[in-house]
Amino acid sequence: MRKGVKAVWLAALAGTAFLPGIAHAQISDPKPGQGAPPPATPPAPDTSVPQDEVIVPDAEFEASLPKLSDDINAPLEPVKGLEGKPAPTPGTVTQQVEESFAAPAPEAAELAQPLAPLADFKVEPVKIEGIENEKKSQIHYTTVVEGLEKVGLNDRFDSLSALEDGDGKAANAAMVSARAREDEALAIRLMNSIGYYDGTAVSSVEQTPKNSGNVKVTVTATPGALYRLGTIAVATGPTVPVGLIDRELNLNPGDPIQADRIQGAEANVALRLPQQGYPFAKVGDRDILLDEQTHLGDYTLPVETGPRSSFGEIVTEGRRPVFDVEHINLLRRYKPGQIYDARAVDDLRAALIATSLFSTVSVEPERTDQVAEDGTQVVNLRVRQNRGRPRTLAGEIGYSTGQGLRAEGSWTHRNLFPYEGALIGSAVLGTQEQGLSATFRRSNAGQRDRTFQATASVNHSDYDAYESYTGTLAVRWSRNSTPIWQKHWTYFYGAELVGSNEDRYNYNIGGRDRGTWLIAALPTFVGYDTSDNLLNPTRGFRLKANVSPETSVRGSARPYARLMLEGTYYKPVTSNIVIAARARAGSIPGIARDDLPPSRRYYAGGGGSVRGFGYQELGPRSPDGKPVGGRALNEFALEARYRFGNYGIVPFVDAGQVYEGIYPTAQNMRFGAGIGGRLYTNFGPLRIDVATPIKRKPGESKIALYISIGQAF
Repeated sequence: MRKGVKAVWLAALAGTAFLPGIAHAQISDPKPGQGAPPPATPPAPDTSVPQDEVIVPDAEFEASLPKLSDDINAPLEPVKGLEGKPAPTPGTVTQQVEESFAAPAPEAAELAQPLAPLADFKVEPVKIEGIENEKKSQIHYTTVVEGLEKVGLNDRFDSLSALEDGDGKAANAAMVSARAREDEALAIRLMNSIGYYDGTAVSSVEQTPKNSGNVKVTVTATPGALYRLGTIAVATGPTVPVGLIDRELNLNPGDPIQADRIQGAEANVALRLPQQGYPFAKVGDRDILLDEQTHLGDYTLPVETGPRSSFGEIVTEGRRPVFDVEHINLLRRYKPGQIYDARAVDDLRAALIATSLFSTVSVEPERTDQVAEDGTQVVNLRVRQNRGRPRTLAGEIGYSTGQGLRAEGSWTHRNLFPYEGALIGSAVLGTQEQGLSATFRRSNAGQRDRTFQATASVNHSDYDAYESYTGTLAVRWSRNSTPIWQKHWTYFYGAELVGSNEDRYNYNIGGRDRGTWLIAALPTFVGYDTSDNLLNPTRGFRLKANVSPETSVRGSARPYARLMLEGTYYKPVTSNIVIAARARAGSIPGIARDDLPPSRRYYAGGGGSVRGFGYQELGPRSPDGKPVGGRALNEFALEARYRFGNYGIVPFVDAGQVYEGIYPTAQNMRFGAGIGGRLYTNFGPLRIDVATPIKRKPGESKIALYISIGQAF
């Protein structure tokens, strides 16, 4: 900005330094009738004062001076009259003077040694023997700010103040004064930032009471008049549509000249132009001319739009490329010929990053100087790519009462079968579960965001409800969310073929026996997610629905369906407290409970279900006291997630029940309550929950402990 009508030429003449975009100048005009003063005339000599008698005439003095050589390196010439003069007689004044300038004593050897390096010096306080923990003298002060409350800047000043940052303590008075001067400048900057360009600030320091050592520092600010925008001009070429920049700038005459408002408006222009066909737009430096009389500022903003452009082709380069142009075209969401939109470029860049196959990757527009049929300039996208490490080792460990310790590890080659064909091997080792699996996964299979995977696995489970040895072959097509790429809509559909040998309680014989089932299933899922974070949501909701038509064969085929509906809700009530709630209901119609393989029944209890109870502990029990599961369930949970820094405390209440029938009646609900701790990391929160059953029954857990990664829901 330039302040004052004459500021333009004063800046050039005086070389005054200005704040960015602001020119401050002070004009000092001569008073009317005054001009430059005449040159001074030396005074006449005073003849009444006696003059000194001439001792040596000037001509004689000049002639007696020896002539100097033109060679500055020549040796000095001897003084005439002193050549061959005998040494002074001992005892004379001359000899005594010469002896007074005798040669100095030899320099000590220690002083002739080179200095030690500066880094070797140790600056430590002097320790006085017999005195420990000497208390350093300090000045205590209080800070009073006046004037800023008129313009609503008190809180902002307090957060940036050097005086406030010192916590009312300083080593000496000079430090207090320095902080006060710094806060004077801060107050002026803050007032300028919201349009008070005539603002001033002064500070005073005084002892209160006197000679007490306690100091009161007062910073007094005077905002002055508020400056507002006068005329607004954008220096640019024509745009399509007309007035595009004015609309996106959205500054109006009469608006206060506030720094954040104006910078935000200019940033919006720089953001929105590339989204509407101008990839090479550049916003220049603003110029605001302030008028001290009207308190208005005329605003000018230069903008180079560049050519209006449309999408062309994708070109790629890199020493170790991962994808060819054909596969990159599979990931883009725009069509060639469409008006350029930077959001589509950002989307393509995010899709490439989400593959985790690059060490570096960039997507940038590139001019072609080709003109399309609609008159726009064709812009290609240049993808610069370098291959990253394709292999990953991962591990996960958790513990819960009733389920015990569970550790899972995996090895993944993400691009063993180009493009994006991954091979994954995983193993599970736990107190009650052990298993191996191999998975082939093709990401972006045939279209963007679609994943195909085929899995073969073997598993052994030994729970209170049942023991099983299971082999599974499965295929699935899905659209999934990831922490990098969270989606609103997700789904999967597929097919499973399961062979399982399981232990169960047989009511026909009144005891336990083993049976083998062959199970065919067509599992499907659809989900809708409006939450703000996949692993640590703080607002929004999620809905999930599972439908799996299945047939179990043990002697005869028995078709049935497994149904599940779940909803979660997240609501911030303060800046650091989030209320989270969950409800879940499931049903298995079409088959009797005792004909259903135990591993396909519903159970409740555990860290992801009803905390306070052991894993699969809720619901009907067999005569031998073990859970038998059911065909319907209800679950509810309510949490208050309080976060402070990287830590959190979560009190919670869970409820649930499992039923033998097919209807989740919400009767005979069991409740568990507890409290959890959270450690928030960049990959999600670490969770520790401790809970206990309410109205505990014999045989149920007294205290249940759960350790895992991520929130409970």
